[in-house]
Amino acid sequence: MNYSESLVVCEVDEDLVKKLRDFRFRKETNNAAIIMKIDKDKQLVILEEEHEDISPEDLKNELPERQPRYPSLKQNSLFYSYKYQHDDGRVSYPLCFIFSSPVGCKPEQQMMYAGSKNKLVQTVELTKVFEIRNTEDLTEEWLREKLGFFR
Repeated sequence: MNYSESLVVCEVDEDLVKKLRDFRFRKETNNAAIIMKIDKDKQLVILEEEHEDISPEDLKNELPERQPRYPSLKQNSLFYSYKYQHDDGRVSYPLCFIFSSPVGCKPEQQMMYAGSKNKLVQTVELTKVFEIRNTEDLTEEWLREKLGFFR
């Protein structure tokens, strides 16, 4: 069996797809996050938690240290609702997809999440996709640096 035959690509739950599309166009200006996980038995990406008024620093405390997760963040100045002030004075509220694959999680979990990441990104049409290996890296400074690339 080669790598491509062993790579599991999970489908994305239809209710989650709708929730993520609604989330993308939400009108609220507060920080918010949707955390997703894979239901291994159903081989399906599903909703795990939703958060309102959450900072990057608070969000990292919600992520397991040894299990992959997909926190998708609507920002009003970074990720989550955080006002992103551009150099020219414009303000934007980018939607970021952060793939958390911590060091120390099981290889089969890493493969399942990595194999399903592109499917999720394509299904929800995301453009700001980032990866963290250590949940401690998830800070406002880190996110601002990542988003600076999209100016």
